[in-house]
Amino acid sequence: MKIIDVIASPGLTGFYFDDQLAIKSGVEHDGFTYLGEPKTPGFKAVRQRGESISVMLILEDGQVASGDCAAVQYSGAGGRDPLFLAEDFIPIILGEIAPKLVGQELDSFRKLVDLVENSQRENGEPYHTAIRYGVSQAILDGVAKAQRKTMTEVILEEYELPMVLEPVPIFTQTGDDRYENADKAIIKRAGVLPHALINNVQTKLGKDGELLLDYVNWLRNRIMTLGSDDYRPVLHIDVYGTIGLAFEDNVERMVDYFIQLEKAADPLQLRIEGPMDAGSLEGQIEQLKGLRVALKAQGVKVEIVADEWCNTYEDIVKFVDAQAADMVQIKTPDLGGIQNTIEAVIYAKKYGVGAYVGGSCNETDSGGRTAVHVSLAARPDQMLAKPGMGVDEGYMIVHNEMNRTLAVLKRVREISSHRVNS
Repeated sequence: MKIIDVIASPGLTGFYFDDQLAIKSGVEHDGFTYLGEPKTPGFKAVRQRGESISVMLILEDGQVASGDCAAVQYSGAGGRDPLFLAEDFIPIILGEIAPKLVGQELDSFRKLVDLVENSQRENGEPYHTAIRYGVSQAILDGVAKAQRKTMTEVILEEYELPMVLEPVPIFTQTGDDRYENADKAIIKRAGVLPHALINNVQTKLGKDGELLLDYVNWLRNRIMTLGSDDYRPVLHIDVYGTIGLAFEDNVERMVDYFIQLEKAADPLQLRIEGPMDAGSLEGQIEQLKGLRVALKAQGVKVEIVADEWCNTYEDIVKFVDAQAADMVQIKTPDLGGIQNTIEAVIYAKKYGVGAYVGGSCNETDSGGRTAVHVSLAARPDQMLAKPGMGVDEGYMIVHNEMNRTLAVLKRVREISSHRVNS
């Protein structure tokens, strides 16, 4: 089955692009948006609508395979690729990517994604991570359609992975509405919650960590009240380096605080993402590892999740090799082609580090569904409900795609077993 054409359409994401540099400089909220001028190149406002591009492969039998190019909320920050606007990048996809794909046989996902992932533009630069992300989704969908299989089966076969017919825990994020949205996640029985967006010391963490400690106490009690006896989700809270700021990166003080958090969460498992931000890849690995070693020495079971400075496949390998964290977040759009996410999960698991297929609220339904197939095949410890910040929509997209696919895979296995036995 060959690709006979490539077309593209502009789209919207499940959230917004935010100018992180301007926000950190102290611009004020104005309703759902911000006052002040943007500071990151490409931004026309501090908060503007998130944009995507749907890439569609036309197959010779008339089928259409698709994937969505999308970038993270804080585009252009922390070494990431620049703001991703549809009008700027559709011409590149149609003019430069399409000729590489038209006429290609859809016989190997891994072979075809290399045509884009390892290509360079005329100026010697790689293609934007969002382009590689969306085109790789379309290729995976195309190979699955050509072979009349699920995307999960394609990944299982090409990476020689075992089929496991169990769901992957889904992680819901509340955004700033961390109380009402936590209720939603509890009612839906999410496996991991709430993220909580603890990105400010004074207003969210507390000068001595008291605000987060109160929230963990509330969250634990809320789960015990709304949940049943057999519902014990993992608590996963992203603190955006604020614990390091509040405790001046003093490991002994941070360990004492983690002991308090662990007691507040008991009997629930607690994960803290991004406890500090060291300002560099090497510094982050060193500081995270130091904190992790100190926690283990005190018998503290709170798990550390790497986020800041852990953006690319190469970054993830460095964190894993250093055993700097209990878990690494694999931010799907930042890794480019979806094959890099697959390989990052496999690598982390090989060396005993937890894997979290994350990404961004600023993705699309297509990215969320593709991530389900990646997760069912590669088996991370958890995956993000995406897109959006409202809990309901992202959780529905991911949960339903997961259950649909598991039902199909169970039927495939039953038919295969019947043929063998007969």
